Amino acid sequence: MRTLWRIITGLFKWTWRVLNFVRECILNLFFIFLLLIGVGIWLQIKSVSTPAEVPRGALKVDLSGVVVDKPSVSNKLSKIGRQLLGASSDRLKENSLFDVVAAIRQAKEDEKITGIVLDLRNFAGADQPSLQYIGKALREFRDSGKPVYASGDSYSQAQYYLASYANKIYLSPQGTVDLHGFATNTLYYKSLLDTLKVTSHVFRVGTYKSAVEPFLRDDMSPAAREADSRWVGELWQNYLNTVAANRQISPQQLFPGAQGLLSGLQKTGGDTALYAKENKLVDQLATRAETEQLFTKQFGWDKQDQDYNAISIYDYPVKDTSSQNGNIAVILANGAIMDGEETPGSVGGDTTAAQIREARLDPAIKAIVLRVNSPGGSVTASEVVRQELAAARTAGKPVVVSMGGMAASGGYWISTPANYIIASPATLTGSIGIFGVINTVENSLDAIGVHTDGVATSPLADVATTKALPPEVQQMMQLSIENGYRNFIGLVAKARQKTPEQIDQIAQGHVWTGEDAKANGLVDALGDFDDAITKAAELAKVKNIQLNWFADEPAFIDMVLGQMDASAQALLPATLKAWLPAPMADVVSAMKQQPGLPGTLNDPQNRYALCLTCGDVR
Repeated sequence: MRTLWRIITGLFKWTWRVLNFVRECILNLFFIFLLLIGVGIWLQIKSVSTPAEVPRGALKVDLSGVVVDKPSVSNKLSKIGRQLLGASSDRLKENSLFDVVAAIRQAKEDEKITGIVLDLRNFAGADQPSLQYIGKALREFRDSGKPVYASGDSYSQAQYYLASYANKIYLSPQGTVDLHGFATNTLYYKSLLDTLKVTSHVFRVGTYKSAVEPFLRDDMSPAAREADSRWVGELWQNYLNTVAANRQISPQQLFPGAQGLLSGLQKTGGDTALYAKENKLVDQLATRAETEQLFTKQFGWDKQDQDYNAISIYDYPVKDTSSQNGNIAVILANGAIMDGEETPGSVGGDTTAAQIREARLDPAIKAIVLRVNSPGGSVTASEVVRQELAAARTAGKPVVVSMGGMAASGGYWISTPANYIIASPATLTGSIGIFGVINTVENSLDAIGVHTDGVATSPLADVATTKALPPEVQQMMQLSIENGYRNFIGLVAKARQKTPEQIDQIAQGHVWTGEDAKANGLVDALGDFDDAITKAAELAKVKNIQLNWFADEPAFIDMVLGQMDASAQALLPATLKAWLPAPMADVVSAMKQQPGLPGTLNDPQNRYALCLTCGDVR
């Protein structure tokens, strides 16, 4: 018995020692890992803070990912993250519109930069006003006498829009210029909800407030189809007019329609590159090796890097023009408007209001420019921002709103206190309407034999997703939505010096392009961010303009986690990605964007001023 006990205790002691050794080994390895990470961060911050030496040659605008007004991660942190965690996630990168434009404008004055090469193969796109603003900077660069070249294996519509500003466009002999037009697509799942026996309680005001239609229909309503056809058609025509003018051809030659394109391809035997060359969409067909030789002749050869002389736009050191003592505050409202603090990719009502308040109380700030690029969101959060902006104007500080790709619904709500509103011709704005959605699943539970019952002191207390919505609550909700709509058109009427009846005629959830909004009196002028700054300086009588950009930097750990997530997605084997059902991924993604579903919007009264279709143009 003693022998057996010694064996058991000995085995236990040996096992315990092994566990201790493994634990200490894991802890030590984790400590060494953290130490290496810390040293790496320090070295990268040190290297980033040291400006790169600019060679004499081209600025290579090799944009990767998308261009937005306000990236989720700042440019500096993003650069550190890419260097620490690898560049495999570049396709998922967000680029600051204003950083890109600043780099091009600085390069225009830089004697070492003798031209620009647009290498857009990894550029995923941007909204049309952002493309126009970058194009404006490229035009300024080109007008200074320095050439702009574009080189690509193929061009998407967004890539080609920027390429059209080049002096010369090169295309691979096996490439294509993919012009096909714009379209919007929304998932409709009334039949699905009926099958699942989910009851959707929809409350809305506005004939054209189509955000709730997926809950009520299996297709687009005639009113929504008519409205969306109008603004989508205007965006496409604006695209064609701009690009055709850049290429000095007619819009009809640029895109002759589906049948015209088919006829042209038949003449070239299906050769898309030859079609692009013969129709003057590009200037020359050339392989990568041939364009390299052309750029080497233009800019010289770098023996060390084995490439033509150029510096990437990501390595090009741009002077920071923002000043803490600036006299014009720039505040960015980028993304859906949510209650509470800002999260990456959204507008936090409390965060934005706090920034406006800080600018209002800062004696150095003489005017405020609010850059709005939002489809709207929470009515409560929108009102929090609007009130603070109105307070700034009352305090005597001029407020100018610069509208980006979208300033619709709640995005227009927060714009109403401005002294002056400037929109791009391609801005999507208006969508003045409100809705609310509450889904209940009492019938779904009933179908599987689950029932809910209980007592309540009043019908107002007996509200749950597992029960039918009491009639009193439904009536109160509709009254709240109608009251919100009256408040909305009242705010707009007061701001635009019109009657509520006049605003109601152009409201009803109707989406307008900036050009139509100007004709309807919803905005004061057509222009871009530069025009907004100029107007703010004029209203505040500021001669020496110094911008103070108000932006909260995300925590470094957020950046690291975000980069790790993006890198993990990028490293997923292509074969495994090919096995995944893409249509299902699209369904899940689209459903996550719909109101009334978990984890999306958070208005305490469940009221939303939101345009869902505004950001879904492809």
